[in-house]
Amino acid sequence: MDEVSILLVDDEQAILHMLRTVLLKEQFLDIDTVTSGEDAIAACKKKTYHCIVLDVMLPGRSGLEICPFLRQMTDAPILFLTAKTTDYDKLTGFAVGGDDYVVKPFNPLEVVARIKSLLRRYLPRQTEAERLPQEGIYDFGRFQVMEPAGELRVEGQLVYCPALVYQLLLFFCKHPNRIFTKSELYERVWGSEAISDDNTVMVHIHRIRERIEADPSAPELLVNVRGLGYKLIQSGMGPGR
Repeated sequence: MDEVSILLVDDEQAILHMLRTVLLKEQFLDIDTVTSGEDAIAACKKKTYHCIVLDVMLPGRSGLEICPFLRQMTDAPILFLTAKTTDYDKLTGFAVGGDDYVVKPFNPLEVVARIKSLLRRYLPRQTEAERLPQEGIYDFGRFQVMEPAGELRVEGQLVYCPALVYQLLLFFCKHPNRIFTKSELYERVWGSEAISDDNTVMVHIHRIRERIEADPSAPELLVNVRGLGYKLIQSGMGPGR
């Protein structure tokens, strides 16, 4: 269980402490706790969790309100904790993306048992998904390009990308760690019939860097190899396909 990450979201410190203590005894060693919906969203942007225990009645945005946002970032099972007991409340929890439901006050051992049950179904599915090639998905750690959806995500956020900027970035993603001259890039992306235009390539490389680099003035991903051309550095994770 030491490789399983769990996020506990509740504004009651006593509940967080109780669940954390019981989970640690069950050898769940990677446990994070937050007390608001906004902090839960921020945590999921930074880290991949295998299970999320989410209180419904949170200050600010409720668990039901933030659940759809969490679902955009993770398919990990979400277990709702709530004092609400009506069928409508439970069905609403499932409708917004929840996987299970525990009513307060609860026995913490029941929560642990439900987490284990969810993980038994989720982890094999995740392992299979990780093993299968993800055709058309290029993951470079800081950013991902999803070719089937035509999307660029940087640190989990969807980033707008004009068509030719996206096409040039996609070309680099399909050929990581390979150097291309500006003329080669123009020919491969703009087409062999087009007249080579080095300035156009430079403008589009600049626009890519504005989107994917932490500091576009000191690029670490899309770099210039002096006298040879440009290449996209493959991160530690490498391309996802």
